[in-house]
Amino acid sequence: MSTFVFSVLFVILLKISVAVRFWLDSRHIRHVLAHRSAVPTEFTEKISLAAHQRAADYTVAKSKFSILSILISTVVLISITLLGGLQLMAKYRDLWWFYAWLIFSGFQLLMLLYPTVIAPLFNKLTPLTDDSLRGRIEGLMKQVGFASKGLFVMDSSKSSAHGNAYLSGFGTSKRIAFFDTLLARLAPQEIEAVLAHELGHFKLQHIVKRIVVMFAISLAFMALLGYLKQQVWFYTGLGVNPLLPNDLNNNNAMALILFMLALPIFTLLLSPLSVISSRKQEFEADAFAAKHTDANYLVSALIKLYEDNASTLTPDPPHSAFYDSHSAAVVRINKLTATHG
Repeated sequence: MSTFVFSVLFVILLKISVAVRFWLDSRHIRHVLAHRSAVPTEFTEKISLAAHQRAADYTVAKSKFSILSILISTVVLISITLLGGLQLMAKYRDLWWFYAWLIFSGFQLLMLLYPTVIAPLFNKLTPLTDDSLRGRIEGLMKQVGFASKGLFVMDSSKSSAHGNAYLSGFGTSKRIAFFDTLLARLAPQEIEAVLAHELGHFKLQHIVKRIVVMFAISLAFMALLGYLKQQVWFYTGLGVNPLLPNDLNNNNAMALILFMLALPIFTLLLSPLSVISSRKQEFEADAFAAKHTDANYLVSALIKLYEDNASTLTPDPPHSAFYDSHSAAVVRINKLTATHG
């Protein structure tokens, strides 16, 4: 492949990528706003108009920020590739340590946000003290054959109103943690149903499958990088001249940077495949939960969680197909109701 052909291919796919992402976000904004004035029929008795509009406004704000991020990232990408930014860096390769220090310093400046942005991510875990709920959960774990080292409550309410439950660890070290917001919001039967969904992911080996797929994909990409770093057109096609064209093995760092920058442009249109796989597993976990608990409690829990997490009930279908690992609330709940209700 010639330098010119690869450059043209990159520019074409970059334009397509930006256009598709702008189109998806713009559609999403219009779609959500068009349905902002009314709660979907399936939820009219369970979610207030104010909560629905709050979720819609939150979603629109995120999409607008996404559009701005696309613009900025595209400008940066073009500047450091086709406009020669990475090549201005090659001239100062003897001072690489200085530029590494600048990057590290920039990271340290970001750490100034630690008290308000990062610290809330690290929450305190305390043992679950509700004996009734503990007994219900332990009964569910025994029913599905799941052993846990402990049941804990995380003080997430100090930083967020979102509710969730998660499982961590492997083997005998597995733990279950509930957000305190989840325990405050849901009834015991609903908490049990939500946990059953998470247990479904473990029992159906979704976690292991995701790890295996991730390892396989990363191995394939690294093998591709190993090939591309030996190709002069890979560098020159992105506006960068290899440091030593006759010994391309000395361009590992540059090849890695270029690869990581260009990869999203070439893989965007594959995003729906990942979404399809993720949604399949979510449906399987829902079915597992419905088998071991009352599906109606899972439905009522999901409705409350969608409301508390400010998740829009009316996502734009094409946008959702690219970005949402979970199906729309209506689709997911209707499937649960039709199959297990």
